[in-house]
Amino acid sequence: MTTTPLRSYVQGAWHSPTDEGRPLYDAASGEEIARVSSTGVDFAGVLDHGRRVGGPALRALTFHQRAGLLKALAAHLREHRDELYAESARTGATLGDSKFDVDGGIGTLLSYASKGRRELPNDTVYLDGAVEPLSKGGSFVAQHVFTSPPAVVVQVNAFNFPVWGPLEKFAPAFLAGVPSIVKPASPTAFLTAKLVELIVSSGVLPEGSLQFVAGSLGDTFDHLTEQDIVSFTGSASTAATLRAHPTVVARAVRFSAEADSLNLSVLGPDATPDTEEFGLFVKQLVTEMTTKAGQKCTAIRRAFVPTAQVDAVVEAVSAKLAKVVVGAPGADGVRMGALASLEQREDVRRSVKALADAGRIVFGDPDKVDVVGADAENGAFLSPILLVGDPERAEPHEVEAFGPVSTVLPYDSTEQLIDYAARGLGSLVGSVVTADSAFARQLVLGVAPWHGRLLVLNARDAAESTGHGSPLPVLVHGGPGRAGGGEELGGIRGVLHHMRRTAIQADPDTLTAITGRWVAGSRRTVTDVHPFRRHLEELSIGDTIVAGPRTVTQEDVEHFAEFTGDTFYAHMDAEAAAANPFFGERVAHGYLVVSLAAGLFVDPDPGPVLANFGVDNLRFLAPTKFGDELTVTLTAKQITPRDTADYGEVRWDANITRGDGESVAQYDVLTLVAKQPKGE
Repeated sequence: MTTTPLRSYVQGAWHSPTDEGRPLYDAASGEEIARVSSTGVDFAGVLDHGRRVGGPALRALTFHQRAGLLKALAAHLREHRDELYAESARTGATLGDSKFDVDGGIGTLLSYASKGRRELPNDTVYLDGAVEPLSKGGSFVAQHVFTSPPAVVVQVNAFNFPVWGPLEKFAPAFLAGVPSIVKPASPTAFLTAKLVELIVSSGVLPEGSLQFVAGSLGDTFDHLTEQDIVSFTGSASTAATLRAHPTVVARAVRFSAEADSLNLSVLGPDATPDTEEFGLFVKQLVTEMTTKAGQKCTAIRRAFVPTAQVDAVVEAVSAKLAKVVVGAPGADGVRMGALASLEQREDVRRSVKALADAGRIVFGDPDKVDVVGADAENGAFLSPILLVGDPERAEPHEVEAFGPVSTVLPYDSTEQLIDYAARGLGSLVGSVVTADSAFARQLVLGVAPWHGRLLVLNARDAAESTGHGSPLPVLVHGGPGRAGGGEELGGIRGVLHHMRRTAIQADPDTLTAITGRWVAGSRRTVTDVHPFRRHLEELSIGDTIVAGPRTVTQEDVEHFAEFTGDTFYAHMDAEAAAANPFFGERVAHGYLVVSLAAGLFVDPDPGPVLANFGVDNLRFLAPTKFGDELTVTLTAKQITPRDTADYGEVRWDANITRGDGESVAQYDVLTLVAKQPKGE
């Protein structure tokens, strides 16, 4: 009996294919569970729907509003995790593996929701760097800005993370205001289909911001534009083919790839069998070999070990691998499940043969495995395989067995090790297990150009380490060369990757209007009402108070020195201060100057200003001497409402000047300001 084909979610509706499609199988039982095909999908229409419907809806929202939707979506998916776990078991994943995938994806949504609110403005434009002065008089300035393009992100995902993969691509794209088209790898597409079904049923996302294609992408690439983005995860050969597509080349389509990765882990020369680091290395290697049955793009493929420790490592790793129970997800005692498909198992067996030709298998049999709760042949089961290889041969640095397989490789010096690392031609992640900081520095700096992420593990950080194979939303996930050359995640870097940076040149008033942030030289509005007496909604960019002057006396300086204990010679020793090339005489403390300025501009009575929560970019530009008169000009620079709170953030430009008009200090004051009470 033919099973039901998976449906695509495109152009605002569920689409059933017009043919029977390709069968998909339960990885553990071999039972057919679904079929997959995208026949009948109008791919030009899918792209158009994303650009015409999803894009405008997202670009109308601020970063904070998009972040709020990501948080709401994460909460909805959390409530349905058990459904995703149950479907994930059919991919061959144990419950622990499923949580790694499902909870990791949900966690990525929450991380970007949090970062969006904390690090991005409640606006639709992001400012990059400082204002650049382009003229002596200050009437011509420039600012780099990031804006959301009229684009669609086409996700091409791998089979190993059917939940985390789509969500880690979707979260930064959505926060950037760019809709996504999700295309999962077919073997595990049924789990991604369940994920999308839950997302669509939540009603959280604006229509068109997420579409889903079950099956081939057809002629999608023919319809890409200069603004669109391709985010690919898969083999290096497929990435090369897609990157060379005529439309991608002709239209300079932004193409990010995460591809093959022969990740390394290094046991430091200090880590002998009697050290804690030795145990950490062994434990980490076994974990990376068996989690997700080794089907992780970050798994350890090359385990570099000092020549003298090879036998000890092999013995310790083999002892732990012998305790790993392979079998059906959910069966008692099972620690490692099946590979994603029988085809995947055959691919791994072929790779193991190539690696064995350049070394020897010291644990496991690629053709035989004891299985609990399932049939070893009908299910895609494979024994963990540990090899010892020759690092001078090409195979360990070129062949990736994408399964529970790792090769131990001996080394004799740090310089040799750095050379071996480079032969992998680029990796997502590497780790070094050592308590020797000097060795860690030499190795890390030597191999860093070949890696997207590096972990240094030892007894000092092991208890809180997230581990070799755990990508984090706040850190770059990608790598050079063979690994694809892409950079995903990385916190806000992942958001900006989806946006377009443009240099804006204008006069200060115009630049203020465009960016929503006050620029020095643009208009100020000085009113009779102190800005600190105004609620958030009553404030405007450019609202200003000028306060002062206040004369700085020798008594002020000496009192401040005694009160704080800051008796630095430039403030208290006339002879030493006179010899100082910057001052020539005693001067006021910089922090005294800032404190006096606060006394000038602060309104003391209770009011809408709730708190001062920081000072940014403080610079002391000229000395303040006894008798100088200080004036402070405070200007509302940026106003950021918080959608979920009854207050917002106001950034003020503070400029302290002497009587001669020269600035002695400039900085930003950060305050929390209450909104008007409801009903007023």
